[in-house]
Amino acid sequence: MALTQSTMMTLGSKAPDFSLPATEGNIVSLADFSQAKALVVLFICNHCPYVIHIASALANLAKKYQSEGVAFVAINSNDAAAYPADSFANMKLEREKRGYTFPYLFDETQSVAHSYGAACTPDIYVFDHNQALVYRGQFDDTRPNRISSGNYDSSVNPANGSALAAALDLLLAGKKIPADQYPSMGCNIKWKPGNEPA
Repeated sequence: MALTQSTMMTLGSKAPDFSLPATEGNIVSLADFSQAKALVVLFICNHCPYVIHIASALANLAKKYQSEGVAFVAINSNDAAAYPADSFANMKLEREKRGYTFPYLFDETQSVAHSYGAACTPDIYVFDHNQALVYRGQFDDTRPNRISSGNYDSSVNPANGSALAAALDLLLAGKKIPADQYPSMGCNIKWKPGNEPA
């Protein structure tokens, strides 16, 4: 695992388009969220300890804000051939296991990750009702506690989603989100050989 930070897309950028298969068997596109008060796009995967660390809090936070008109969509761009835990079949199991109430999409070509400048899992983007970027950065300031290689404990400092919640609260209240934002951090996206960003 290479610990990687968000590349921090420029605030005000329009959400790059996508049209990807979801674990429920349908195709989900950016246009499907055109009526949302806000859209949270998350690049996640199944096996990353940094995603596992936030998974439960993310599921709960999404349910809360979905009830307020915020849409969520998660995208897995990892190379599933090299990392079978992140396969499409395992994504279906992961969505059910975590209780995610939002679409979980597979970016097999990794083109969507490229268009967003996604670098790590989790990588989080919040777009306003015009699908312009208003927040990109961390879920909160907690991180999984590394016990040993490949072993992590999230009970020491549980995720709470405070940074993302604060951004959404301001957005829903019609207030400006401060531009001083902290990057997300996690495992690097597992690029296919030769597909790594410049």
